[in-house]
Amino acid sequence: MHDKREKQEHQSTREILVDLMEEYGDMVLRVAFTYVKERQLAEDLSQEIFIKCYQSLHTFEERSSYRTWLYRITVNYCKDYVRSWPFRNLIPRSVVRPGNDRSMDSVSSQVVQREENDLLFKKVLKLSVKLREVVIFYYYENLSVNEIACVLQVNPNTVKSRLHRARKSLRHHIEGGMILEE
Repeated sequence: MHDKREKQEHQSTREILVDLMEEYGDMVLRVAFTYVKERQLAEDLSQEIFIKCYQSLHTFEERSSYRTWLYRITVNYCKDYVRSWPFRNLIPRSVVRPGNDRSMDSVSSQVVQREENDLLFKKVLKLSVKLREVVIFYYYENLSVNEIACVLQVNPNTVKSRLHRARKSLRHHIEGGMILEE
């Protein structure tokens, strides 16, 4: 850790940004996708997020990790975008569909598992934003409750409550009911 900090002190802003993009690019894309539910739009937002990161890199105070800082920027940027007039009124929302460009493995158990994961992920995407974001961070990004609370700037008990409500809603939906939008 100390070597990493020391290395970053000698890097230019551009070099730090390239390292952050390589290390966290997929994470930023996944989080953006959970908000906008369209791959191309999520890719565009990811680029904009890294531009914002580049512009703000000099303000990073090392009170948190780059990872947490990037999560916070991503969440705030995506929330602002989803609330924007163009997103709500101009952009047609496509139906979420499994990636057809992925090559299929020959092992049938892996195919079945992937289909089940895609189905569950589609159900997660139908949750309200507040429930969806905690599920994505907890189960897909492997953040702890405290890390999620830091990223979303809420109390850890709020995160626990949202996780509980999300699990309950998903369970209800999987068993044949409707998802509760909260």
